[in-house]
Amino acid sequence: MTPPATPEPLWEIEDVSAYLRVPVQTLYQWRKRKYGPPAARVGRHLRYDPDVVRAWFAEQSKAA
Repeated sequence: MTPPATPEPLWEIEDVSAYLRVPVQTLYQWRKRKYGPPAARVGRHLRYDPDVVRAWFAEQSKAA
């Protein structure tokens, strides 16, 4: 029997910033404008699902 896959940890805003190579402030601006990869609030912190960020980026690449 195969053990269950361990899910990848959620990314912090700094992780998304590094992946997309944009400043953290840009992510905050995008969020305010309802643009960019979706994030969820955990308390007062933003967390991103890495798979969703990658899918969002792939979609942006197609549109360009």
